[in-house]
Amino acid sequence: MFSSSLLVVSLLSLARATPIFRNLVVHEARSDVPAGFVSSGPAPADRVLNLRIALAQSDPAGLEKALLDVSTPSSALYGQHLTQEEVEAFVKPSPDTVSIVNEWLSANGLSATPISPAGDWLTISIPVSKANALLNAKFTTFNHPETGTSSTLTMAYSIPTELKGHVELVHPTISFPNPFGLPVISAPLKAAPAANVSSDAVPASCATTVTPACLQALYGIPTALATQASNKLGVSGFIQQFANQADLKTFLTALRPDLSSATTFTLTTLDGGTNPQGANQAGVEANLDIQYTVGVASGVPTSFISVGPNNGDNLGGFLDIITFLQKQTTPPQVLTTSYGQNENTVSKALANSLCNAYQQLGARGVSILFASGDGGVSGSQSARCTNFVPTFPSGCPFMTSVGATTAINPETAATFSSGGFSNVFTAPSYQSSAVSAYLTSIGTLNSGKFNKAGRAFPDVSAQGQNVEIVVGGKTGLVAGTSCSSPIFASIVSLLNDRLVAAGKPVLGFLNPFLYANPGAFNDVTTGSNPGCNTNGFPAKAGWDPVTGLGTPNFAKLLAAAGL
Repeated sequence: MFSSSLLVVSLLSLARATPIFRNLVVHEARSDVPAGFVSSGPAPADRVLNLRIALAQSDPAGLEKALLDVSTPSSALYGQHLTQEEVEAFVKPSPDTVSIVNEWLSANGLSATPISPAGDWLTISIPVSKANALLNAKFTTFNHPETGTSSTLTMAYSIPTELKGHVELVHPTISFPNPFGLPVISAPLKAAPAANVSSDAVPASCATTVTPACLQALYGIPTALATQASNKLGVSGFIQQFANQADLKTFLTALRPDLSSATTFTLTTLDGGTNPQGANQAGVEANLDIQYTVGVASGVPTSFISVGPNNGDNLGGFLDIITFLQKQTTPPQVLTTSYGQNENTVSKALANSLCNAYQQLGARGVSILFASGDGGVSGSQSARCTNFVPTFPSGCPFMTSVGATTAINPETAATFSSGGFSNVFTAPSYQSSAVSAYLTSIGTLNSGKFNKAGRAFPDVSAQGQNVEIVVGGKTGLVAGTSCSSPIFASIVSLLNDRLVAAGKPVLGFLNPFLYANPGAFNDVTTGSNPGCNTNGFPAKAGWDPVTGLGTPNFAKLLAAAGL
């Protein structure tokens, strides 16, 4: 009798402990379809979705503290970047989280595959019919007529109550992709005169045609070759944009004759990425990014990271490239990306997950820079709006957002330079005093159109208009913050080269260092970034949401870094 009773009690306890996963609660929802997208009805029931599940990380607050400790100049731990294993210890989900999520999937005849180094991202393949039932969703086909693209998404989804606190999000569900991402073309691709710039002055011609020599004169960028092979610069490539070797050679021959015309870049690929070299396949964005990294970061080993069409992250590869770099034992110390999208297209949970991924690389000593966008206060591209539209990932506090300037003597804000305040992320401590001073200076201007408590961007800026490039053998001018990010990234790489040569750690996550040294920038105090039927924000003395802290002064930044 004793043994039988014990068995019954054990079975009852087991039954009570096993989740039943029947009570579903809404986990994420959105009320609006982003501008430009239209619904064409329910997605076919047999369409297979590759869904990703983000699990709760074990200690995200601990990782943030560790990141700020190694990135803040006044910290005793400044420069003591974390190892890959140390970062993953903060990120790895708890055994309870892994267990209950796998139980849920197994109960529904599914199994997941980990796709991130720490196991905080899983992937499953599932038909629409089953995804609708599993998540109490209504997956729909959304078309974007202007670009001819389509996505299978839902306006809401649910998860079992037992998974609350264990599952951060399921993706792609309510986040819409970025259909655009190319720089503004400021002039036809035709012959443009090269400026003859001396090292001690910036001639007037640089106001209409920006070249590497103009930047060297304007910002004091050295022409001497970098010496440290371990110091690398990564350039993100998306949406079938290819960097052309022959165009780079033509560019260097004409505009960096002091560099060997054979100077080139290495190719890194993922998601089926390629880099074909036909003259008609050369991409404006890819060529711009490569020519103004190889051509400005003299001698720094540069890699073009081509993300192919086989990405399943519904973000054009944004998530895949970060996961790819997280897996590398020695990722590039600087990564520049000239793409982005409006913050309102991305769910808060997804924005947080991507931002935390940037945080992981930052803790390991990687400087992550993004172009702030080209729509002024109306977002990544100029659009109709009432309230200001912040861009993503510029609102993330763990990366560096780069705005654009134009003209010389003095520089002024480029009107297209996106800037403002995030509606997702709160203002980080490293910029609080600078942003507070700006908000005080503008009083009630644009009141109600932006979130005063949000993370403010851009952080810095650089030239972004009338920038000379070569595409398909033709010389022309382009504009956009897409120009500014690779320029600033090149300067960071050259600073890192000097630091490594001196036996010091690289800069890593930049923002606490940048805001601690506002005197290392050329303050931009004129211009604005209009949009949403307003004049946007005015550039002012000190930080502003058009040009950030200003444009770089290489010598002062080098001194601030202790050299």
